[in-house]
Amino acid sequence: MSGADALGAFIPGPRLTRPGAPSGPLAGLTFALKDVMDVARTSTGNGHPDWLATHPPAPRSAVAVERLLEAGASLDGKTIADELCYSLTGENVHYGTPLNPAAPDRVPGGSSSGSASAAAGGVVDFAIGTDCGGSVRVPASYCGLFGMRPSHGRIPLDGIAPFAPSFDCVGWFARDAALLERVGRVMLADAAPAPPLTRLLVPREAFALLSPEATAALGPALRLAQDTIAPCEDIALAPEGLDAWSATFRTLQAAEIWTSVGPWIERVRPAFGPGVKERFDAACAIAPAAVSAAAAHRTAIRARLGELLRPGTAFLLPTVPRPAPLRGMATAEVEVTTRHLAMNLLCIAGLGGLPQVSMPLALLDGAPFGLSLVGPAGSDTTLLRAAVAMEGR
Repeated sequence: MSGADALGAFIPGPRLTRPGAPSGPLAGLTFALKDVMDVARTSTGNGHPDWLATHPPAPRSAVAVERLLEAGASLDGKTIADELCYSLTGENVHYGTPLNPAAPDRVPGGSSSGSASAAAGGVVDFAIGTDCGGSVRVPASYCGLFGMRPSHGRIPLDGIAPFAPSFDCVGWFARDAALLERVGRVMLADAAPAPPLTRLLVPREAFALLSPEATAALGPALRLAQDTIAPCEDIALAPEGLDAWSATFRTLQAAEIWTSVGPWIERVRPAFGPGVKERFDAACAIAPAAVSAAAAHRTAIRARLGELLRPGTAFLLPTVPRPAPLRGMATAEVEVTTRHLAMNLLCIAGLGGLPQVSMPLALLDGAPFGLSLVGPAGSDTTLLRAAVAMEGR
């Protein structure tokens, strides 16, 4: 069995490959692609065999894929995603659970599970995923990778399976920060110099979610950030609590998801695994009044974020509150102790449409544990440059 086969990261069948241009900033590099993005003349699976069976081959590749191929990178396979992307664990009842190479007894995180596994396992140079609620940031933290969620709207979503459009982003993984930035320059189509960060804000509510052991594990990384980037300042971020922010995110996300894929679900009646089925059942029942209230709250949240995240400023916070759950944990336990708690942190960038880079700078219980920078909209290259500076120390 090859190293790639042992990972269980790629979709079943022959590996889908496409050569990159002979020259360019990514020439000679290989990448894996989450199976929610179109590759010309092939069908996209979106993490579910029924989706694959009911969608014809795409006439052209997704914009993100075209950018990478034109920059010289070669596609070396499509990777498993969670079912229609509605999970954060990486466990797919139809295709299996990709290996977490950094912690084999733990899940890789989803929904970009296969891409994270392929990158962490070293069978490709970098990998592409999507991030709506945390689907790049979570597996980056779980698998010990650098992972980037860009500002919302910076990378076109053309050729990507629909999910929650006001939150969806194309993201990417790499094993080192320099390559993460190199890929980012291509994905973002941005060659301009990156302004530096001059101020780091540490939200108290974010660190209040951590156990004492988790706080201690991140201590050296926080000191590194202060020594490398800028002084750190403790702040109060969400006066009403991050639980309220997370609830607003989940309401808006679920309503958009049902608008995007609900008609297909009602027509095809696909079978979903534990947890995923319940989330879709809840999404179809979201009341319009709840959506209106959540939309108003998002407006207020964005105003609060705008007050704090001035140019040159970034939040410094845990990517998620805990390392990856063990494989095979009960669905109810994962939902309560992992997913809901994680969304209290992940919702911040989502609600604000903000860029976030997760950095593998800590270990907890022998497993990777990420620290993140979240900046103002449009500060993508600034965050990528900061990650390079921190890794270089």
